[in-house]
Amino acid sequence: MQELPVVSAIRESESKIQKPNWLRVKLPIGESYKHVRGLVDTHKLHTICESGNCPNMGECWGEGTATFMILGNTCTRSCGFCAVATGRPDPVDWDEPQRVAEAIYLMKVKHAVLTSVDRDELKDGGSTIWYNTIKAVKQLNPDTTLETLIPDFRGFKDQIQRVIDAAPEVVSHNIETVETLTRRVRIQAKYWRSMDVLRTLKEGGMRVKSGIMLGLGEKKEEVIQTLHDLYDNGVDVVTIGQYLQPTKRHLPVDRFVHPDEFAEYREIGYEIGLDYVESGPLVRSSYHSERHVIPGFGREKWKQEKEGNRQ
Repeated sequence: MQELPVVSAIRESESKIQKPNWLRVKLPIGESYKHVRGLVDTHKLHTICESGNCPNMGECWGEGTATFMILGNTCTRSCGFCAVATGRPDPVDWDEPQRVAEAIYLMKVKHAVLTSVDRDELKDGGSTIWYNTIKAVKQLNPDTTLETLIPDFRGFKDQIQRVIDAAPEVVSHNIETVETLTRRVRIQAKYWRSMDVLRTLKEGGMRVKSGIMLGLGEKKEEVIQTLHDLYDNGVDVVTIGQYLQPTKRHLPVDRFVHPDEFAEYREIGYEIGLDYVESGPLVRSSYHSERHVIPGFGREKWKQEKEGNRQ
């Protein structure tokens, strides 16, 4: 089975750790993939699928879905795990919201995901473009559900409120790693500031989601504590996946976590009380995100699995 070229980026760390078989994925092929590829190019859109070297790009694009990245493809932050370019961003493109809405319309998707780079140089943190994009997508695509994967907006409540006011079905902000590793992994971010963002979203009536990467040197008890912290701050949905080193300039992989351990964290998350836990080596924040919109869907499936195991 062939693997995605982007996944081979982790070979930078293979001199120390051999990549396991469960991290191999298929090349992106098929007519649906080509159709999405064409729309992204034609409308000059940025996708985190490409900028983030996502290993699920072939599967998701093959199904006619993609996660669009607004506010350009250059980030003002320099996280140690992220493949998105860091530097001085281009000026805000005020026509971008309409282009994104039109692309989603042409793709005829039932569920769309939006994310963005951090734009700390902007007075509003990019929150106005966020609001405009959500509204444009909803106006042109009234039957499309929408997830927004937002930055922390440096914790400014008025900027977070703009996203709440636009009323997407799901708002996600990734904690990314455990508290002790945050300073090394998310250099300009803060663990408890992100938790406060998540709590603010929940208090605003949002369905709230967050994500964690494993394989950066975290301890098992720290992962469990993070799941507790997320639940205590109002998070409904959690995704847990394997960290893959994008280039040799990024943080190395400490270990490749076995699928059985991911399954254990899924079980623990549900036992804590989370509504949906997506956990596996190739899981990324937007993976199966169309399922994350539905309250109770994950827990009900988990209960059915447990009942089946008892019989």
